[in-house]
Amino acid sequence: MSLAIELQGADWWSLFVHFLSLSLLAVGGAISTAPDIHRYLVDEQHWLSDAQFTSSIALAQSAPGPNVMFIALMGWYVGLNAAAGAPDLWSRWALALSGVAVCMLGILLPSATLTFLTTQWAHRNRDLRWVKAFKAGMAPIVTALLIATGWLLCVSHPEGARDVPLWILSGLTTLLVWRTRVHLLWLLALGAVLGALGWV
Repeated sequence: MSLAIELQGADWWSLFVHFLSLSLLAVGGAISTAPDIHRYLVDEQHWLSDAQFTSSIALAQSAPGPNVMFIALMGWYVGLNAAAGAPDLWSRWALALSGVAVCMLGILLPSATLTFLTTQWAHRNRDLRWVKAFKAGMAPIVTALLIATGWLLCVSHPEGARDVPLWILSGLTTLLVWRTRVHLLWLLALGAVLGALGWV
């Protein structure tokens, strides 16, 4: 479902700054920032619909490559929504690509710079006690952020909390990922088959 929105220069700047700030919170990867992205783009600004948000994550997770691509898709949708009144195809493409560029530059610049500088330092000092403690302390934070993302994706499903098969499938998938070495692509394929059959 497409939205018709109007973005001014200040709106594009606030979109960039928001992703810039989220970049430094993406300790478990960009996907761990999905709950705050949903709050900002869907709930507060109304620049994306729930369907656009969830399809961005679903497409990026099922496609090969880095999972940060969902940010590019969200930027694409924001640009397309802003281009709803554009007179021609080239204007719509330009706005959609502008959305991709703004969001991707915002999410990548700070974290890439910080990661490059800190990993060199941490590697040189990997035997320090507090470096080991920091790494151990980040694990539960990353886990909690990923659980929050999974929760958000489940409750944004049209049936929401009433879709018992979806919750069972989500729980079984979580257990399989945690306790076995089954590749995620097999689980994604199984979910696609179950969805195509109408079971979830």
